[in-house]
Amino acid sequence: MLVHSRKTRWAVWALFLVLFLPLFALPLLVVLGASFATHWSGALPSGATLGNFRSATRGDALQALTTSLVTAVTASVLALAVGTWAALAAHALGRRGKALVDTVFVLPVAVPSVVVGLSLLVAFSRPPMLLNGTRWIVILAHTVLVAAFAHQSVSAAVTRLDPAYEQAAASLGARPAYVLWRVRLPLLLPSLTAAAGLCFALSMGELSATMMLYPPDWTTLPVLIYSATDRGALFAGSALAVVLMTATLIALFAVSRVRNRASYR
Repeated sequence: MLVHSRKTRWAVWALFLVLFLPLFALPLLVVLGASFATHWSGALPSGATLGNFRSATRGDALQALTTSLVTAVTASVLALAVGTWAALAAHALGRRGKALVDTVFVLPVAVPSVVVGLSLLVAFSRPPMLLNGTRWIVILAHTVLVAAFAHQSVSAAVTRLDPAYEQAAASLGARPAYVLWRVRLPLLLPSLTAAAGLCFALSMGELSATMMLYPPDWTTLPVLIYSATDRGALFAGSALAVVLMTATLIALFAVSRVRNRASYR
């Protein structure tokens, strides 16, 4: 923190707490409290119970959590592969080529995700690419929406790479494929894992495009949460939200451990 005065430092921390608590911490705490509640007591949830979590970890809820995890992992892997390949290719194309590739990848993020969902629905509702009504159109939508973040993260890391490592490997007779797999990608591993974690978290929480595309047998957890709260089942929806947050945080913690190990290699 670039603040040298103790009073100013305390003022900054106080301002941070004043802004952080009402905007971020309190809403999450209310959701956490509601997940253990059966009714409202004034402005706060009350009536402690574990029944909401018993319902949120079995049956349709467990199936929805599995669907979200499979979708997020698959979309993250695909987005990371496509984004990394595009970042490496754009770096070799020069400034104009890089600007064009960046524009293509940022475009799905620049428009509402509902528009992305509608475009995929229109594009893949007829043969020969008939994906409408299948799980693959949901996975494709998530991949399109998170690929921009994977591309931007890896692209920034590629720009910071010291070319001396690649030049040294090439001067020793290493082929381009060997340089890519044994030099460039290992150096990019911390950025790759960070991008994977970001893509996973974004995919786990995606709702707008998914609502337009999901078939009945591929319902994600955010869709189930929306359905529960739309019916007025706020306590059940809060328990589902806590399950979603917990699963996402556990996955991000695991990715963070991998990233830290990669940083010290």
